[in-house]
Amino acid sequence: MILAHPEEEFLVEEISERQKNERSVARLRLLWAQRSLLFRISVCGLILSTVIAFLIPTRYTSQTRLMPPDKESNSGLAAAAAALTGGGGSGGSLGGMALGLLGLSSTSDIFVGILSSRTAEDALIQKFDLRKVYSDRRMEDARRDLAEHTGIDVDRKSQIITIAVTDRSPQRAAAMGEAYVEELDRLVAELSTSSARRERIFLEGRLQSVTQDLETAEKNFSQFASKNTAIDVPAQGKAMVDAAATLQGQLIAAQSELDGLKQIYTDSNVRVRSVTARVAELRNQLNKLVGKGETGVGEPGQEGESAYPSIRKLPLLGVTYADLYRQNKVQEAVYETLTQEYELAKVQEAKEIPTVKVLDRADVPDKKSFPPHLLIMILGTALAFSIGVTWVFANAAWEATDRSDPRKMFAQEVFETVGAELRRVSRKGSRQPADAKIPGHLGEVQDQTRDEK
Repeated sequence: MILAHPEEEFLVEEISERQKNERSVARLRLLWAQRSLLFRISVCGLILSTVIAFLIPTRYTSQTRLMPPDKESNSGLAAAAAALTGGGGSGGSLGGMALGLLGLSSTSDIFVGILSSRTAEDALIQKFDLRKVYSDRRMEDARRDLAEHTGIDVDRKSQIITIAVTDRSPQRAAAMGEAYVEELDRLVAELSTSSARRERIFLEGRLQSVTQDLETAEKNFSQFASKNTAIDVPAQGKAMVDAAATLQGQLIAAQSELDGLKQIYTDSNVRVRSVTARVAELRNQLNKLVGKGETGVGEPGQEGESAYPSIRKLPLLGVTYADLYRQNKVQEAVYETLTQEYELAKVQEAKEIPTVKVLDRADVPDKKSFPPHLLIMILGTALAFSIGVTWVFANAAWEATDRSDPRKMFAQEVFETVGAELRRVSRKGSRQPADAKIPGHLGEVQDQTRDEK
């Protein structure tokens, strides 16, 4: 093996470097010589990219930022996550299990999962008729387009959730951002299965049943009291005993007075007859009050019956009255207790259910987010310039190639064949059929010219 001399290697490298520099300079000279062509191509690219940039529909982005859920609401969020995944349970174990099932690292990710759910997307699609807006016939296509126009991110340090909605209408973009927040709040409250919520649901059903029982007891009690004129049996009994004692005393006094008058006057005397009538009336009223001769509970308003129950009826009415009164009071006590428990359960449920706290509400954007006109114009101009440079180099390489090169000959043959075919097609399309009828004198002139030929 023969080793090259170090000086020879140095000379070879120097020659190679010189050739590279010469080729670079030659390329630069070629570009400089074609600078007018490159300038025209770049201007055309700039104009075309400007037209394209302003023809692209303008879009606006509205952002909404949500605060992370409170720590007190983690159990409710875990329950919502369990509801989404079909899990059960409560408390811290449920939170860890639900987060593990969802593959989430924080409770803010549960909000993101709910916002990205099919239920939330379908609600927005129906509310804003997005199938018509996106020109989609199927719900799946509308969901995909909605996901492409919506960005939901979580800041891992602050756990703040950002909802960015992009749309051609700035008002609709802001309205969709608000709708996302409303749907999130509704779904979280609906999916929460905390212990306070289950207690509230149980108390709500129990309260409805107790309300019906209380209404029935009040109705029975009122019907009984109205039928028997039993407003308050104990009070009525005491009052009637006092009234009977008073009547009894008046009757005794009147009887004594009558006996005294009979010793002085005859029975036909006016005073004797008056006192006799008063004694009879007092005895009649006392009999009604006491209920002398009664065997059961009569109907008020009947002949010989008082408007109020007699003393003899009160013990019979008292048993039924006390029973109905006790049932009414028991139902009232149960109703009051359940009402208090129900209100406490509602307060506790409100504490456990996570609330959506909006940090930045969705505003109507006044600046477009797409397309970037300047960037499109710059990229279009750069692309046109690159195409021009490529054309200049390719044309120079084509001219430098020997005409006897088989590759060049084949390329020329292909170009000539394609060009001839295109010209033939264009002439055939522009040529008018011979049998076409031309109205008026022009048709006659054409027929005469054809005959002469």
